[in-house]
Amino acid sequence: MIKLLEKYFRFEERNTSWTTEIRAGITVYLTMAYILFVNPIILKDAGVPFNGCVVGTALAAGITSILMGTITNFPLALAAGMGLNSVLTYSIVIGQGVSWQTGMGLIFLNGFIVFIFVLAGLREAVMRAIPVPLRHAIAVGIGMFLAFIGLMHAGIVVIDKNTFLPAPGDFSRISTIISACGILITAIFVVLRIKGALLLGIILTGILAFLAGISKWPGVINMPDFSTVGALDIKGALKMSLLPSLFAFLIVDFFDTLGTVTAIGYQAKLVDSKGNIEKIKEILGVDAIGAMLGGFFGASSNTSYIESAAGIMEGGRTGFTAIVVGILFLLSIVLTPVASLITSEATAPALVIIGFLMMQGIKNINFEEIETAIPAFIIILTMPFTYSISHGIGYGFIAYTVLKMAKGEFKEVHPLMYVISAIFSAYFLLINNKG
Repeated sequence: MIKLLEKYFRFEERNTSWTTEIRAGITVYLTMAYILFVNPIILKDAGVPFNGCVVGTALAAGITSILMGTITNFPLALAAGMGLNSVLTYSIVIGQGVSWQTGMGLIFLNGFIVFIFVLAGLREAVMRAIPVPLRHAIAVGIGMFLAFIGLMHAGIVVIDKNTFLPAPGDFSRISTIISACGILITAIFVVLRIKGALLLGIILTGILAFLAGISKWPGVINMPDFSTVGALDIKGALKMSLLPSLFAFLIVDFFDTLGTVTAIGYQAKLVDSKGNIEKIKEILGVDAIGAMLGGFFGASSNTSYIESAAGIMEGGRTGFTAIVVGILFLLSIVLTPVASLITSEATAPALVIIGFLMMQGIKNINFEEIETAIPAFIIILTMPFTYSISHGIGYGFIAYTVLKMAKGEFKEVHPLMYVISAIFSAYFLLINNKG
């Protein structure tokens, strides 16, 4: 049985082992576990029951990650998407005065439509239409985005309340000092080529945070609350007034995932000679199913997590990494308080180091081809500064199309790139401008 599983997951071909895959899965889970608490806190403002949302978040993440690993053999984990949950809460439920059940119905419809796009081959076609240099730029930009998030979580970078711009953090705070030490500790492990460098870094930083009183020993474990499961209202989500919101969800979900999958595929070297990812249709299909499950379980839209790069760093190369993440999320239904020991200060160092490693893709961009290099630069620059993967992709795609047209190289631009650029332009000028 074990040999059959190793053959199915292609352990020998991808130069991995059970130990490596399990370690990679645990590492990814620890970098993602924060969503179990952050997601319910955000959705609570929309009226979603807190305890029910914790269970729904764990269920959606667990089932979808296991599906991803089993069907695609790709080391990509999924969970409720940050950003999408805020849009759902503040722009749709509160902003438009609809129930949270209707909001979840909207999320389900979004996933269903994207799934139809996958079956029709549209999502895969868009992925293949993206020029290879821009694919590398997406991976690098996401690396910068991750590093920026890590620095924010560490407190090394903060947002100035007066200028609303990034500013240096406060090293009089013990949490900032611990995170900074965690970055150095993790970097040392990486430099010394120690196996499990990221996982060890997370654990040691977590211990320091616990000793400093930043995290507390978990309290009483309560019985799981399944009240949000199946509570969505699809009929209410079909109102014409919600159509612009549905379109916005489609744009963000569609391109956030393309960016994440591209970055993970390149980081894990799971691409062919043309830069195409194996089983991309299945990967995008499971991601769309994840969005539907997120709405069904009352956890907002499930999406592919770039934190999966932590597993790649630990050597994870197969779907078993994602399966381990999924199992741990399912166990979290009853063991959530234990996961609370891993705070953002503990996972911040891993995100910074992953960002550094993903920067290596920049060497694959030819900066002498200016009409391609400028859009690539725009993607890399705007992802962290706009705090949005989809916005960075959109700005870069529009720039690429315009510059190619200005040079008279109309035929070198894939027809879908013209369509995508036009859609992004409409989104930025009309839909996104309103909300």
